[in-house]
Amino acid sequence: MVKIEIDVERKGKAIAELDERNQKTASKIYENLPIEGMAKIWKEEVYFEIPIEMNYENKSPRAERGDVSYWPPGKAFCIFYGESQPYSDVNHVGKVTENLEMFKDVKDGDKIVLRKYRS
Repeated sequence: MVKIEIDVERKGKAIAELDERNQKTASKIYENLPIEGMAKIWKEEVYFEIPIEMNYENKSPRAERGDVSYWPPGKAFCIFYGESQPYSDVNHVGKVTENLEMFKDVKDGDKIVLRKYRS
């Protein structure tokens, strides 16, 4: 499994492992790193638009705490840090494995950078 770093300016860094649930989507995101955007908050989810256009692969209407996902209608990368559920179906691409609690402090407009993880 490959890992990515989710860096939120002035808040900290989290680590996520990409998984096999939506391999094409996960690979496309990984191949295009680094990606940056401005955070938006919806319930207990942080999301932001990314320059990747993918269709649904193995779509899911539900999310678990820690899921990282791609939302095709909004071309958005999503981090589910609490109990809220997606607005609509998403492609799950991985899980946050370190520092999930940081996302509770993220605000609209915070800069987020996704990078390939280097240990």
